[in-house]
Amino acid sequence: MTKANMSSIAALFVAGAVLSAPCAVLGQSATAADPTAAGKAVFKRANCFGCHKWHGNGGGGYGGDALSLRKTELSREQIVETISCGRPGTGMPFFTRGAYDAVKCYGMNRQEVGSQIPQEAGTFLRPNDIEAVADYVITSIKGKGEPNYAECVSFFGDASRVCDVHKTQAPPAANSDATAGKPQ
Repeated sequence: MTKANMSSIAALFVAGAVLSAPCAVLGQSATAADPTAAGKAVFKRANCFGCHKWHGNGGGGYGGDALSLRKTELSREQIVETISCGRPGTGMPFFTRGAYDAVKCYGMNRQEVGSQIPQEAGTFLRPNDIEAVADYVITSIKGKGEPNYAECVSFFGDASRVCDVHKTQAPPAANSDATAGKPQ
């Protein structure tokens, strides 16, 4: 290897370290401010909201009628397993590389689950990403009432008009100008 090549490699290494340092610091501060931020980011990236919707109420989606994460009674461990292995016989895909092959799911391998095997997700997730999504579901979605404006803004940001449908409107005043002088 020439001296010029070694210098180029060293420069790339230093540039990579400099560029990644702010990201690491940003990620740490975002996580410190919102411990479920990582799970929410993976929920978005893995397109969980494509079926479960941003609010987790579920409904019709790509894989069929997704269950409500707001009403789920699954424990954290069960949510981790469901994300990892999907749900046999449903549209819920598996997000773990090697599920039903190298990794048994629900105590079954590919042959044992047979035609009920879930489809492969478009994105495989690492175990820590799956756990982050489970934590996000447990702390930010499970057991919550109806979706509201604050939750929507938390998911999409305040620049999105998607959340406008969740804004509450004040009821019209009893003696507004529109009703003044009209018989009641």
